[in-house]
Amino acid sequence: MKKGQLEAEISRALTQWEKDFLGRGSVTVKTDILRDMVIVVLKGILTPAEYKLSETLEGLLSIKKIRGNLVEVGRDKLGGIITEQTGEEVISFHTDISTRNGERVMIFKLTSDLEKKIML
Repeated sequence: MKKGQLEAEISRALTQWEKDFLGRGSVTVKTDILRDMVIVVLKGILTPAEYKLSETLEGLLSIKKIRGNLVEVGRDKLGGIITEQTGEEVISFHTDISTRNGERVMIFKLTSDLEKKIML
């Protein structure tokens, strides 16, 4: 499978995870494979109520905490999706959400250089 095809498959799988696990998906998802990392940017993940709530510092921190906890609960499944799609084990997972623009970034660190393998 070519790099772009694999990135699109990962985006599709993560969108389905969002719908199944969180009850709704993001507006857009873009996945990039860079060396031993899979970097995923999900846009449009906040609800209108969450945008309103994020106008205060307390609300902003609350959204970050709750959304972070939700993703953490699904962390094993997320890692499984990446392993299934790439054939590589996930050794670490990092994520953050921007309450300003409703964007989440996920970074999956893999056991080896996937980009090099798929470019051969």
